[in-house]
Amino acid sequence: MSRAFLIVMDSVGIGGAPDAAQYFCGDVPDTGANTVAHIAQARPGGLHLPTLDGLGLGAAIELASGAQAPGLGRVPQGLWGCANEVSQGKDTPSGHWELAGVPVPWVWHYFPDTVPAFPDTVSAAIAQAAGTGGILGNCNASGTEIIARYGAQHLQCAWPICYTSADSVLQIAAHEKAFGLQRLLDLCRDIAPMLHDMRVGRVIARPFVGDAVSGFARTENRRDFAMPPPAPTLCDWVQGAGRKVHAIGKIGDIFSMQGIDDVHKGSDAQLMTHLANAIDHAEEGSLTFADFVEFDSLFGHRRDVDGYAQALEWFDLQIGMLLPRLRRGDLMLITADHGNDPTWSGTDHTRERVPVLGAGYGAGQIGQVAFVDVAASVAAHLGVPAQGPGRSFLPQRSTV
Repeated sequence: MSRAFLIVMDSVGIGGAPDAAQYFCGDVPDTGANTVAHIAQARPGGLHLPTLDGLGLGAAIELASGAQAPGLGRVPQGLWGCANEVSQGKDTPSGHWELAGVPVPWVWHYFPDTVPAFPDTVSAAIAQAAGTGGILGNCNASGTEIIARYGAQHLQCAWPICYTSADSVLQIAAHEKAFGLQRLLDLCRDIAPMLHDMRVGRVIARPFVGDAVSGFARTENRRDFAMPPPAPTLCDWVQGAGRKVHAIGKIGDIFSMQGIDDVHKGSDAQLMTHLANAIDHAEEGSLTFADFVEFDSLFGHRRDVDGYAQALEWFDLQIGMLLPRLRRGDLMLITADHGNDPTWSGTDHTRERVPVLGAGYGAGQIGQVAFVDVAASVAAHLGVPAQGPGRSFLPQRSTV
């Protein structure tokens, strides 16, 4: 028996999505968006990613989009290719569910970029569940910007700060101490079924601390209340075969804990420690499924090119130290769920192909595959029956 480690670099797209023209950041279509290539092109000297590039990242970028990424271009020593998404969306649930073998069979509901953004019925339901006279915000906004704008007023009236984005999401921010963390989580949990019935993918609790004098800052106690996947996913397949499924980061939230045995959360630095512990201690036959979100949440949405570049280089260094700790027979697949090009217009995700990089099966090109093929490949590696439409891209493992 062997183990599998499926790692999602949240928003680390590599361009070339054939349907990018159908998706927009504001009024600008995503045609030509390319998260990694544009970061490399914007940074003097390009990107220094010897581990990811050694697995085949530079080659995958060229395969996906034809783009050259300065600093990347090593001869691949791992499995490498790119993946196309078919779900109608460029958000977290769509990408993760499809990577886990289940394309989204419906069109998500998105709130308009208007003020107010939410129907009166939704606003009233939130206020009633919170026990307040109303809500603040009620608009499309950046999470950090909106708590800076409404934080002081929130502390005075205790009304929750509610906002959305280009994703299918309703986010609620509240002061972790003055409003109460548990009260915020209960609020989001209580209204989530109503939003899910509307085909809104997630209700996200966004706790923050601070005051008007020192400033406000979000904490690491974010919680996503996501709609359950519409069919059994890779996590269910593995768990149903009697194996363990370990979630790192927001994976448990994304899959509504379906098929998940345990969850480890924290900052990306803490998540890397959890991943290292899983590599050292996870059971034979298990799946460890991890999402590193800060590429997206801290740098992509904020259009911080240099911060995104530094995060990529930090991740590369950490993964480089973990690869030698894999056991003989293990598989590590590194991929992404969508793009978030920090050089692009607006602050939203971008529709892109994603890299698929593998360690444990030698070197080889897998070509352009489907998101669902990632799930099928992990299942094939673990010897677990796949229930989705994907096909394994894993070659026969060398016996040398």
